[in-house]
Amino acid sequence: MSASAPTRVERFLPNAQATEALGETLGRLLEAHDLVVLTGALGAGKTTLVRGLARGLQSPSHVRSASFAWVQEYRGRLAIVHLDLYRLTDIAQLGGIGWEEYVERAGVMVVEWGERAQGVLPAERWEVELSTEGEGRRAEVRAFGPRPSGRLPLLSRGGP
Repeated sequence: MSASAPTRVERFLPNAQATEALGETLGRLLEAHDLVVLTGALGAGKTTLVRGLARGLQSPSHVRSASFAWVQEYRGRLAIVHLDLYRLTDIAQLGGIGWEEYVERAGVMVVEWGERAQGVLPAERWEVELSTEGEGRRAEVRAFGPRPSGRLPLLSRGGP
């Protein structure tokens, strides 16, 4: 699927608390049918960001890595589906985990290692790339499509 040119926000995250805080701010901005794609090396902070995202979506759940179960679901202001595609070896495996059904749900879908699903990602989405920078992390948040792009300026200001 093609996507319009993204808009983006970059932020330095000195520690895990800052990573969770960014996730929480983004979580407060999310709406039904939003997809958040997370990319970055092992240990870059993807699951830490998801913990904050869930808090921003008012979820009382304890977020853990979905690596071993592929999918974790959490309740919150919106239902949260947390997928971890680290073990994905073939895009055809997405059918077996219910990808299409999850994409069509009214909640929020968060996909770690989302670059592995590049060929089937909806054009309208959020992408967060995490990378190490010194003792901290650098986050680049990109918004694709009119709905996420319209809310991205709120992230720059710290949320709604």
